[in-house]
Amino acid sequence: MSRSKLFFDVATSLDGFIAPEGMDLAHANDPEFKQWMSQWMKLQNWVFKQQFFRKNLKLGDGGESGRDNRMLEETFNRTGVSIMGKRMFDGGERFWPEEAPFHTPVFVLTHQARKPWERPGGTTFYFINDGIENALGQARKASGNRDIRIAGGANVIQQYLNAGLVDEFTIHYSPVFFGHGAQLFSGTSKDIGLKIKEAVASKEVTHVTFDVVR
Repeated sequence: MSRSKLFFDVATSLDGFIAPEGMDLAHANDPEFKQWMSQWMKLQNWVFKQQFFRKNLKLGDGGESGRDNRMLEETFNRTGVSIMGKRMFDGGERFWPEEAPFHTPVFVLTHQARKPWERPGGTTFYFINDGIENALGQARKASGNRDIRIAGGANVIQQYLNAGLVDEFTIHYSPVFFGHGAQLFSGTSKDIGLKIKEAVASKEVTHVTFDVVR
């Protein structure tokens, strides 16, 4: 059996940010947060239009069914386990529906000790307190014959890249500039070798997949 691949799959602005500046979950009803959400939606606009995404989050029928949609579905189907940081989990715990959209084990990197949190639909969150490699080791045991996705955020992605553990990744470039925010590669080693595996463009977004060269 081949080893599960470790990958990430994220949308970025053209200037390299996966989220605009100013996310503050403690003030989600304030105008500033609503402005942040409006900017973030420009980045993710193409995702919310896709049939698979709408079905998975129970947002209703309809949606587009072209290449963008197939890429979302392929990414979901290849993922046996996800890994994420505590900040991403905090946001999701507040805004995900009761049936969280993963339907797999999810390992959360955190300093907080917490028992596993089981959700309807097959998602269980496990809280890992001893680093990225231990989380990856547990993820490999749980992934079966599918791959392992780093869901985010940027700091967690950078840690795995710098440790030489990532096999490939896909960036979805949306036609928007943020200027400031959560920069995807700000702390990444310049010594990481990459090769373009595939580039696919649509009217909404350009998808570029990279292999990490060992």
